[in-house]
Amino acid sequence: MTDQTTGLRTAVARARGLGSARSGSHHWWMQRLTSIALVPLTLWFAVSVIALAGADYERVRTWLAEPWSAVLMILLIGATFHHAAAGMQVIYEDYIHTKWIRLVVDLATKAACFLLGAYGIVSVLKIAFGG
Repeated sequence: MTDQTTGLRTAVARARGLGSARSGSHHWWMQRLTSIALVPLTLWFAVSVIALAGADYERVRTWLAEPWSAVLMILLIGATFHHAAAGMQVIYEDYIHTKWIRLVVDLATKAACFLLGAYGIVSVLKIAFGG
């Protein structure tokens, strides 16, 4: 008889191979990296908006057309939507217990984040390149 049929295996031996197999470590790291990136990007954005308070449309458009402003805005948009989609995925995993509903809601969220992020990035590029 094997120890599987006799039940003589230790708790550690029974648990081996049942863990996350590192599948969550990439997700965890991406959440942390986007969090760290969002701190200076959000501060830059807040300071910029305050500095542009009262500016007319053309001044704001000129500011966003500057290379550094456009690059930082694109990074802010990308990091924000990536962070939001990853954070919502964790919430869905914790609170939606029906697998197919969780999958549909997660895919819809990721699609919305992708489309909104792409729209924002294309808008910045259009302004930056004078379109």
